[in-house]
Amino acid sequence: YSEKLKWSRDFCIKNIKLADFGRREIELAEDEMTALMALRKAAQGEKPLAGAKIVGCTHVTAQTAVLFETLVVLGAQCRWAACNIYSTQDEVAAALAEQAFPVFAWKGESEDDFWWCIDRCVNVEGWEPNMILDDGGDMTHWIYKKYPHLFKKVNGIVEESITGIHRLHHLSKAGKLCVPAINVNDSVTKQKFDNLYCCRESILDSLKKTADIMFGGKQVVVCGYGEVGKGCSAALKAMGSVVYVTEIDPICALQACMDGFRLTKLGDVVRQVDMVITCTGMLEHMDLMKNGCVVCNMGRSNTEIDVSSVYFLKALALIELFNAPEGRYKQDVYLLPKKLDEYVASLHLHTFDAHLTELTDEQAKYMGLSKNGPFKPSYYR
Repeated sequence: YSEKLKWSRDFCIKNIKLADFGRREIELAEDEMTALMALRKAAQGEKPLAGAKIVGCTHVTAQTAVLFETLVVLGAQCRWAACNIYSTQDEVAAALAEQAFPVFAWKGESEDDFWWCIDRCVNVEGWEPNMILDDGGDMTHWIYKKYPHLFKKVNGIVEESITGIHRLHHLSKAGKLCVPAINVNDSVTKQKFDNLYCCRESILDSLKKTADIMFGGKQVVVCGYGEVGKGCSAALKAMGSVVYVTEIDPICALQACMDGFRLTKLGDVVRQVDMVITCTGMLEHMDLMKNGCVVCNMGRSNTEIDVSSVYFLKALALIELFNAPEGRYKQDVYLLPKKLDEYVASLHLHTFDAHLTELTDEQAKYMGLSKNGPFKPSYYR
């Protein structure tokens, strides 16, 4: 490691001189993250995370910094590494480090750097984590691989990515998941905001910034019509692109047809299209594409627009797992309770000056619902 990355205090970042700039970015993010700031204000007195020792591996951005600092205000001790070698905002990492927050991340880490940072979060004399917040499962994987004894004190895992959820389910099926885990990725708020609405904007923003191209009249194939594919397809169609969709799931395929998209196989159109958007992380046929064809992946390894509701979801999941009475959660993967999912959404309605209709007692009784929710079954997506 170069000398500029070595610090005597408990962090490792690119440049501490960027701290002032990073602090301004965090303050701007706080203005946009009304729900998380409301939670910080409401719960800072009771400290629901007092005693929590959280080790995290997520993107290190202005938005996640608001989450980190909220967890500290709520009583937690935290140590953090980046889940992506390219997405760290160095100025934000500097702002956190200046406040003595143990953060180990910088943009452009090598693979060795990446695992060193994760290990630096975990391998600390006199400090052992009792909660894990993960994005991709790398922190969980590293602890299982190097420090399995730590799971004796871990209350649970909060995971937000589909990659990490697959890893957890694999451990669960093999009988190796020794703590409960909450799947934030499949909560309604995350699926709709991060995967659908977020990607609907970030696909255009990313392609404009990197390729500087016009979308009108361009032929585009979107591989996959899940929530991410739906968002990308809608945005490209609105800009005047001719959009084809490929899909393996007949239900999602039917949705694409009903939304007005041409369902096809990639091999049938790959020679003629101007752009290929893969929402599944897998892509073949590269050698068949015409010269100048733009290829991009809307998967976990790209940097998408951050949505504040997702971070508020994460905070609630940590509070739920940390404070759950013994026996509520077994050694398995759980969805976030629907009542908490709806609570996240309701807090964001204030931003839009939106007003919910309240059920009368008679209506609630007739529908078999509580007036305060949850209003949808646990399987609703």
